[in-house]
Amino acid sequence: MLAILLALAAALGYGSSDFAAGLASRSAGIIQVTLVASAVSLLPVAVALPFAAGHPPSAAALAWGAGAGVGGTAGGLALYLGFRQAAFSVAGPLSAVGAAGFSVLAGLLLGERPTALALTGIALALPAILGVSASAARAGRGDRGVRADDGPGGGEPEPRETAAPGAGAGAGGRPGTGVLAGLVAGACFASLFIGLDRAGSGSGLWPVAAAQVAEFAAVLVVAVVTGNVRRPAARAGRLAVITGVTGASGTLLYFFATHAGFLAVTAVLTSLYPAVTIVLARTLLGERLTGLRLAGLSLAAACVALIAVGGAG
Repeated sequence: MLAILLALAAALGYGSSDFAAGLASRSAGIIQVTLVASAVSLLPVAVALPFAAGHPPSAAALAWGAGAGVGGTAGGLALYLGFRQAAFSVAGPLSAVGAAGFSVLAGLLLGERPTALALTGIALALPAILGVSASAARAGRGDRGVRADDGPGGGEPEPRETAAPGAGAGAGGRPGTGVLAGLVAGACFASLFIGLDRAGSGSGLWPVAAAQVAEFAAVLVVAVVTGNVRRPAARAGRLAVITGVTGASGTLLYFFATHAGFLAVTAVLTSLYPAVTIVLARTLLGERLTGLRLAGLSLAAACVALIAVGGAG
């Protein structure tokens, strides 16, 4: 049960991070926002590290952590391509479902055997993620990657909450490329989940620290190459700070969750983060809840209940 609660808390952190990043990207390029968020995300990990440092980290644990951070950034870059080639609602949902699906497959291949009820909940989670993320695909990827709205000079992307379905950089592009990019992004985000799981808990939070440092380094390289090394405006900067704090909190909570239960369970529950983004958009922005969103949220609640009854292993 602890793993379930931690994974849901991680989803809350990631969903809040994406919501803040989506708002920030209205007035600043998302690479700029992500750079600030990545820098800020180092602080919560640095504060928590002395309290959960564990033994001196092994090279393997640090490598898994760094690989996880690079995987998260690579997933964002794949979404960058997907959003340029197809509608936002193509690559976004596929990346969320892919992250959950690839993580479940990895867990099963590694010998995890969730109960029948938990497996049923996992099966229900995939269409639930598809339903809730289809309407949240424009909300931003927060800490875990770079969005398509950044050209060489950044720019002002169109508000996600009001964009028409299929609008944006990908309209009129190549949907097949968008589908492929979404699947690649899902695999990369799954590598974030799997890498933190495989790093083990024996080194405390050092793998998370390695992941955050690697992510910041990767985003910094992208920012330098694209000419986006500059501070966002005041409001966007504040939202970027929120993005970093909540995103780092999500990563910390997921790390603890995955070492308290099955990867196949915790990664799926964490991948429900788009539901949090939708609820925040409805509560704070008055965004309308469509039938697809309500169905996705209902399925998400059902899958959480089944996994909770079945146990996290």
